[in-house]
Amino acid sequence: MKKRFFVLFILFSLCGCSHSKPVNKVKGEYIYRHYDEKFVKLEPMAQVQRAIYPWEESQSSIYSKITKDFFRCRGSQLNPVVLVHKNKEIVRFYDCGGAQKHSLPLRDQKEFIYPVLIDLLNYIQTMTAKRVVVTCGHCCPEHNAYLNPDSSHSNSKHMLGAEVDFYVQEMEEQPEKLIALIETYYKENSKYTGLKEYQEFKTIEKENKNPVWMNKEILVKIFKKNEGRDFDNRHPYAYITIQVRHDWDLNEQVNYSWDKAFRNFHRR
Repeated sequence: MKKRFFVLFILFSLCGCSHSKPVNKVKGEYIYRHYDEKFVKLEPMAQVQRAIYPWEESQSSIYSKITKDFFRCRGSQLNPVVLVHKNKEIVRFYDCGGAQKHSLPLRDQKEFIYPVLIDLLNYIQTMTAKRVVVTCGHCCPEHNAYLNPDSSHSNSKHMLGAEVDFYVQEMEEQPEKLIALIETYYKENSKYTGLKEYQEFKTIEKENKNPVWMNKEILVKIFKKNEGRDFDNRHPYAYITIQVRHDWDLNEQVNYSWDKAFRNFHRR
């Protein structure tokens, strides 16, 4: 019975195919073109030089130009907790999340570092042909307290983007030469021509303290190998600190304030 049904199914299928309409075959033809035949006129290709990246502008030697990105806060939540005894109690200080958690200081809603600091570091790098290493630029209030919980450090200008710590590779033992370069910067820069309060530096020496060099715009200090050590300056070298005293653009003194330090950057 099953075999008979299968035979009938085959015969029915063959009959159905025999009455189907024939398929029209698609005809085509070859398209012939000459090798130099064109429908669109193309201009000859010309090599275009790529745009210069910001860090390559005025690049000195093999070292990248120093920009505000070199000043980003170096805080890290991986750093251990700091325990400090205050008023017979133990106070814990935790580090911030660094540049991944907050911006640089802001001015006109844009990230801002005082330009004179960037200009001075690039001048030093150009004149020495050696790498300038920024060890501490901007510090958010949380990172600043973590570096030095002492109340005397609570008004640091690092929080305003108005201070920088650095040393120069291969000149770690010669910080005094860098002071001379900073003085030369003010004498050679046409911006300060005829302005004695900028071109002339005063040296202030106090007993048992390192000398300080200052003009109207900046203050410069050298920290020796065994001084000023914190998580940002964990290196065996002397280093230099430059603070901005006067804002050239706004023509006003640069002073710490709680509002500038705590509300002057964007938290991500």
